[in-house]
Amino acid sequence: MSSDDPSSPFDAPSGASAGRTPARVVDHVPEVTPELPGRRWRALIALLERLPQATLSRTFGELADIPVPVRLRRAIIGGFARIVGADTAEAERPVTDYPSINAFFVRQLRPGARHWPERADVAASPVDGILGQVGTMRQDRLVQAKGRLYSAAELLDDATEARHFEGGPFVTLYLSPRHYHRIHTPIEGRVVKARHVPGALLPVNEAGVLHIDRLFPRSERLVCYVHGPLGRVAVVAVGAYNVGRISTAFDPRWSSGEHGFTTNRRDALAETRTYDPAPFVERGQEIMAFHLGSTVILLLEPRVRLGDGVVPGREVRLGEPLAAPG
Repeated sequence: MSSDDPSSPFDAPSGASAGRTPARVVDHVPEVTPELPGRRWRALIALLERLPQATLSRTFGELADIPVPVRLRRAIIGGFARIVGADTAEAERPVTDYPSINAFFVRQLRPGARHWPERADVAASPVDGILGQVGTMRQDRLVQAKGRLYSAAELLDDATEARHFEGGPFVTLYLSPRHYHRIHTPIEGRVVKARHVPGALLPVNEAGVLHIDRLFPRSERLVCYVHGPLGRVAVVAVGAYNVGRISTAFDPRWSSGEHGFTTNRRDALAETRTYDPAPFVERGQEIMAFHLGSTVILLLEPRVRLGDGVVPGREVRLGEPLAAPG
C-alpha cells in the first residue's frame, strides 16, 4: 500500500453534493413497515431458506475451483470478469495467470492500486464495496434496513464485547462479484481475538437485506478484533449464499484445512481464539479474504466519528478514510 497525506482526515468523495446532510447518526429509529423486494425475490429467498445452504455453497465453491486450461482462461476467466464488471487492469496478474474462477475472484491488487491515509488514527475502508446502512449503535441495536434492526451482541455472539461499542458508529459494506475480495485492517494495531460463528448462508444483496429479518446475525461470520489508536475495532466478515468461505491471513493455521479456509466447514462449531502475544498488523495489511464475496460490518468505539461522506449507497475503495477521533 502506498500512502497519501491529506490535509483533512477525510477525502471529499468525488461527486459529493456540498452541504449534504450525512445519514450517519441514528439516535432513534421509528417503528416503520419494512421495505420489501419484489415478489419474485421474496419467493426465491423463501426457497433458499429451506434448502441445504452450506452444501450448495460448498458445491458452488468446488465448481469455482475447477482448473481452467491455459488456452481457455482468456475466454472463461476473462469472460467472467466482463460479465461481473471486474477491473482486470487493477489485478496483480493477467487473467491468463489465474488457474480458476475462484483464484481470479480472490485476486490481489497490483502494487500502488490503492492508497492509505498517512494519519495513524484514521480508520479506512477495509474493502472495495458499496456503503449500506451506517449510523450509531444505540441500546445494542444496529440498522439493517428500513424497519429492520438487529442486535450487536447477537452479531458478535458476545454481549460483553458488544458493550464496548455502545454509542459508537457502525458501517456496513457490501461487496458485489465485481469487487476486490480481500479484507484489510482498517487501522494499525494488534489482533487480540477472533471468533468464528457458524450460521446460515443466505443472500446479502439488497433483496436479502430488505426481506430477511436479522440477516447478518443469522449468517455464518468471522469476527476479528483489532486494538489500535481508535481503541477496539470489530471487523465482521459475513458469509452468504455461494459465499461461505473466508480465510484468515492473521492466523494462517486457522485456514490450514483441506481447502484453506476457516468458515463453511462441515460440522464446524463456534470457536474463539485469543492471541497472546497478539500479532501486530500494519495499516492496510490483509487480515481476511472472501473466496466469493459478501459483506463486512465495522463497529467502532464512541470516541470515533464518521466522515460526512460516509452515506448509504456510495461506493468506496479500499483505504478510503471512513472514521477519525471525535
